[in-house]
Amino acid sequence: MTGTPDTTHRPGTTNHPDRPVGPVTERAAAGFISEYAERPAGVWAAPGRVNLIGEHTDYNDGFVLPFALPQRTVVAAAPERGRRWTVWSEQAGERISFGRADAAEPGRVTGWGAYVAGVVWALREAGHDVPVARLAIASDVPLGAGLSSSAALESAVLTALADLGELDLPLADRPALAQRAENGYAGMPCGIMDQSASLRCQPGHALFLDCRTLAVEQVPFDLDAAGLAILVIDSNAPHRHVGGEYAARRAACESAAAALGVPALRDVTVDRLDAALARLDDETVRRRVRHVVTENQRVLETVELLRTGRLAEIGPLLTASHTSMRDDFEITVPEVDTAVEAALTAGAYGARMTGGGFGGCVLALVDTAAAETVASTVTEAYAGRGFRAPSSFTVTPGAGAERIN
Repeated sequence: MTGTPDTTHRPGTTNHPDRPVGPVTERAAAGFISEYAERPAGVWAAPGRVNLIGEHTDYNDGFVLPFALPQRTVVAAAPERGRRWTVWSEQAGERISFGRADAAEPGRVTGWGAYVAGVVWALREAGHDVPVARLAIASDVPLGAGLSSSAALESAVLTALADLGELDLPLADRPALAQRAENGYAGMPCGIMDQSASLRCQPGHALFLDCRTLAVEQVPFDLDAAGLAILVIDSNAPHRHVGGEYAARRAACESAAAALGVPALRDVTVDRLDAALARLDDETVRRRVRHVVTENQRVLETVELLRTGRLAEIGPLLTASHTSMRDDFEITVPEVDTAVEAALTAGAYGARMTGGGFGGCVLALVDTAAAETVASTVTEAYAGRGFRAPSSFTVTPGAGAERIN
């Protein structure tokens, strides 16, 4: 089931809404009032994320360096005196409800509702008394672009329910619960990076996360002061972990770690890489291992450059990351490769695909004054290849999940 749809007609609502307009916080609150005929008890938000560098390293106990986007998913919510959670989604244009039995059994709620029910499930599995609630959700995090719209949804719902229920839930514990919702209920075997970024990032900083110890460092990433910008290019190639490819990459990494006798590929360092590769028989697995080990090293080098304020110098590391994802991990598609090549041709300091792969977004580090020129060059390259036109926007590091009002 996808939860129980509520098909009651209400004036001013439709299952096929027009393109959303207005600030996302206002849309969530207005949606709550329209659906439930009263004001919400509060409004909470959590951002999407861009991973500056460190791809497919999180589930290998490695290092990642994401930052939060200004684009957010917003949840307006209030306690419910009944026994069922009710959720309206602006993007889906529908309202669903589910009860305790649905939230207790992964698979009972599917589609977008699984991410909401999964949060309830994860909280209850951890021993929390989760408040029954009514929720209205609006978002300006692009779907299917590799900017972690699912983690933004989970994190916003988790933050709202924790506040409504006055749950004793330290911030440091929240990413693992949101990750468990996605892994155990929604069925996506992601690592902990996306949820950590959505919940723990701070404005003007990138989040250096050790995915084994879960230690974090807020690394200064003041693009404005350096005269730089991150240009995000939505490739408009559908972001799909098609055919279980994401799960296959994870399985290959785990089997390689077992063959090498280490807990995870994080334990293979660059200076031991050649010796490790010589012990593996399968060439494809060797390439997967090479990507993860060298990517971890690129994250560490990027962090060191940012600590010392040398932002433009991270460009070659970003580009090397993309090359590794393209050639060793084999998760890029022609649209993202074209975007990277065109951005570099137009003068970007570095560019790479960001996210799990097989579509999604590219980020390019550019001079602020050059952002429009780089974006135009990418669009022209797309036209020359007959691709659907990309969309582009610049971003600065934003805040993690928070209560708005």
